[in-house]
Amino acid sequence: MTSTSAAFSALSPYGWDETWAEAFAPYEADGLLPGRVVRVDRGQCDVVTADGTVRADTEFVVPRDPMKIVCTGDWVAVDPGGDPRYVRAYLPRRTAFVRSTSSKRSEGQILAANVDHVVVAVSLAVELDLARVERFLALAWESGAQPVVVLTKADLVPDPVTLAHLVQDVETSAPGVPVLTVSALHGDGLDVLVALVGSGTSVLLGQSGAGKSTLANVLVGEDVMDVRAARDVDGKGRHTTTTRNLLALPSGGVLIDTPGLRGVGLFDAGTGVGQVFTEIEELAERCRFHDCAHESEPGCAVRSAVENGELAERRLESYRKLLRENQWIVAKTDARVRAELRREWRRKGAEGRAAMEAKRGRWA
Repeated sequence: MTSTSAAFSALSPYGWDETWAEAFAPYEADGLLPGRVVRVDRGQCDVVTADGTVRADTEFVVPRDPMKIVCTGDWVAVDPGGDPRYVRAYLPRRTAFVRSTSSKRSEGQILAANVDHVVVAVSLAVELDLARVERFLALAWESGAQPVVVLTKADLVPDPVTLAHLVQDVETSAPGVPVLTVSALHGDGLDVLVALVGSGTSVLLGQSGAGKSTLANVLVGEDVMDVRAARDVDGKGRHTTTTRNLLALPSGGVLIDTPGLRGVGLFDAGTGVGQVFTEIEELAERCRFHDCAHESEPGCAVRSAVENGELAERRLESYRKLLRENQWIVAKTDARVRAELRREWRRKGAEGRAAMEAKRGRWA
């Protein structure tokens, strides 16, 4: 069996530390090997261990629950040998980036585990979709990791004033989040990104065509990911990355590259939404009513901020949309939240009927 010192030597570039070793101790007593999942596909995964990268089956790890399926970034206990090999368990996750699945059931899908930084790649080759950036950031904050926004293809915005305005727009939509501009073509801004991902584990997320694979190749220092040109009509690319891959970086740190994401539905991300819209939540504390909906209530500090130009109407609408979506997904599994929603719908219905009756009274 591989010695503990050998495991540290082989796995430390992938993030292995004393805390992980302590969590793994019961499995070591059973003769199992520690390893980190670098790729998952079709019920099997590639696991880097002190004995090299091995292929293992994941069927022993509750395959029917999307939240408990082994995913890229997991630290696992694998059989020391045999054909086939099996993952017997995964260690408790420190963080996890989770989105809702496309199924009609209220389920979460873990895209990456045990990450320290969530790097959201946004292309400057197309018009900025700030609402989508806010959606990514809500999930990133909810994961427990530190989000970072990287504006790629900065060379396509040669005017420094225009570029500065674009950065400011993103910074306004991403309070507390570093916003970097990079050009993989010219190398601009990459030194800052390399330093940021040089420790811990980072997951690279974004839509197809955002330049994620190009960034991954630059950070790794070789062409490990296929790169194809984005379409001129909408700036979108094809899915050159088809699986989530974990890569050790030469500068230190670990990178998880992911396929382009068409959909990033929220999954129980109320805390993350609040983190993205901190200024709205702070304003809401000054509203006259604690349950203010920020619509037409008297003494609403949020509406007042919109009217005097302190808060953009777009930000408020995005906040409302994400709150509604998150409340809906939570209500599918939480009876208490469902009951609260029903009471709110009944209250609004009664208010609407009362308003109509008042109008009819005036018309009579």
